[in-house]
Amino acid sequence: MPFIPHTEADVKEMLTTIGAQSIDELFDEIPQNLRVQGLAGIPEGLSEMEIGRLMSERARQDGRPLSFLGAGAYEHHIPSAVWAITTRGEYYSAYTPYQAEASQGTLQLIHEYQTMISSLTAMEVSNASLYDGGSAVAEAALMAVRAHRKSKSLRVLVPSTVNPNYRRVAVSTAGNQGLRFETVPYQRETGCIDFAALAAFAGQDIAAMVIQQPNFFGQLEDVDALTDWAHEQGMLVIAAVNPTSLALLKPPGEWGTKGADICVGEGQPLGVPLSSGGPYFGFMTTRMDYVRSMPGRIVGRTVDLEGRHGYTLTLQAREQHIRRGKATSNICTNQGLLMTAATIYMSLIGPAGLAQVAETCMARTHQLVAALGRQRGVRQAFSGPRFHESVLLLDRPAAAVLRELESQGILGGVDLSGDYPELGSAILVCATETKTDGDIERYANALGSALQAVRAA
Repeated sequence: MPFIPHTEADVKEMLTTIGAQSIDELFDEIPQNLRVQGLAGIPEGLSEMEIGRLMSERARQDGRPLSFLGAGAYEHHIPSAVWAITTRGEYYSAYTPYQAEASQGTLQLIHEYQTMISSLTAMEVSNASLYDGGSAVAEAALMAVRAHRKSKSLRVLVPSTVNPNYRRVAVSTAGNQGLRFETVPYQRETGCIDFAALAAFAGQDIAAMVIQQPNFFGQLEDVDALTDWAHEQGMLVIAAVNPTSLALLKPPGEWGTKGADICVGEGQPLGVPLSSGGPYFGFMTTRMDYVRSMPGRIVGRTVDLEGRHGYTLTLQAREQHIRRGKATSNICTNQGLLMTAATIYMSLIGPAGLAQVAETCMARTHQLVAALGRQRGVRQAFSGPRFHESVLLLDRPAAAVLRELESQGILGGVDLSGDYPELGSAILVCATETKTDGDIERYANALGSALQAVRAA
């Protein structure tokens, strides 16, 4: 809410009604020695006018840098209608629609979302979203182990081309539940999964393999060959995808001979703005064969006795998620507001619009890589096709170059030295449809001067 509406008289009346002398009396079970008496370093409260001015000043300090960051969080144009509709009261304040007769609008929207995301991934069924892309990968790994009844292992292959944040979240979430995540290296020339390295896992009992497309480097994997190989070894295939790319690339449901078994990803590109690290939302789709192993809630459509369509939560009752060890997941709720925005975004731009966004992203990245590659001391790390990200190698320390760019108002990319030290001084750059010819020219010129400044230092 924009302000706290209760006056002192309101509070006193409420306390009188419930028979309490004070608010402190409501918390009398908390020992005095555990109560905080004050907050050191916290200034006195400000008026509405003062806090508005303070926030404006803080926002100006952040500035509006030109961003070429990617790595799982992407700057896309969001039509103004998306959040104008999303923040209407009936969506913005709605909670979990357990009471179907009072939540038909919310349930219908979720059902529409499930239909759209299933169509986009060419899978049969979707849940009503998860926390984010990383937790979706973790939940998919747990789901694969549950669903793959022929496998007796808790092993999951996760190539090093999968987003490092996703890999860390998967280990944190599912590693403590006994799952073993085993790394598959990439080819240094192409930045894609090394097929030769897969031979070491042939014939072993492994529950699933994760394939990210496009991979973390922006490179396009040979998903058909990888999917067929995994299925031949008796593994389930977990696809981790960028939803924008699916307007152009083959969807996971059509990978290889049989298609992927589970598909997950980060939904942020679908109408969710970048905002200080979040919030995001994860999506998950699968085959109907595995629907009862899927975590999260699912909305179904039915027909009542009078022939009218009705919507309700199905398969996943709330009680299932409080049964501790017997629950399929600890996911009890989701990023519903973000999923709502994604549904409205997909509805507004449609298949043709999403394809146009994807095509423009690819064109802008090609233009960006060409412009940066003309600077002395810059070269591409990998060959082969890519989507809208690329790894560039610099002849000077990446961190120093990026700091110099930031001083010029440009977020020039992600330093890969921490997660991929073998690449040396490498950055991951990204361009979306939001970048213009002028933006790219400005970055190229700034990079040239940044490299010179770092050389001089």
